[in-house]
Amino acid sequence: MTEKAYQILFVCLGNICRSPAAEGVMHSMVEQAGLSSMIHIDSAGTEGWHRGKLPDARMREAAKARGYTLQSRARQVRLADLETFDLILAMDADNLRNLRALDPEGLHTKKIQAFCDFCTDHDEKEVPDPYYGGSEGFEKVLDLLEDGCANVLRQIAKA
Repeated sequence: MTEKAYQILFVCLGNICRSPAAEGVMHSMVEQAGLSSMIHIDSAGTEGWHRGKLPDARMREAAKARGYTLQSRARQVRLADLETFDLILAMDADNLRNLRALDPEGLHTKKIQAFCDFCTDHDEKEVPDPYYGGSEGFEKVLDLLEDGCANVLRQIAKA
């Protein structure tokens, strides 16, 4: 692990369900590993519709039931994020495409990745957006996030 904090950005569409949940799950895992001073975690959305809002109440409730606190406020991805963060994880193919569109010269291609590429216990290629579904969708998102975040942490800890 380097002396500079390793910076991770989780990205979904509106930054009120999937990416703030990933941020909360990762914060918990990093804290439990005693690495809070070495890893900085944030989340953002490719769209700015929900700027300043807390995560969706249903996502907060599902996360709380698993012991996670989601307190971040929604924000939109900024061009500067591509420079700042060491790893930028998109929740689905649309978000991945939108992030890569911010980097037309491909300067940050290696750091912009699909979140589900880190999942080993699940076969999904995308973290589904639970916004328009029922409670089972939020549970599925948390299952995927726990799987992927654990593997992201393992990879970072090895570096």
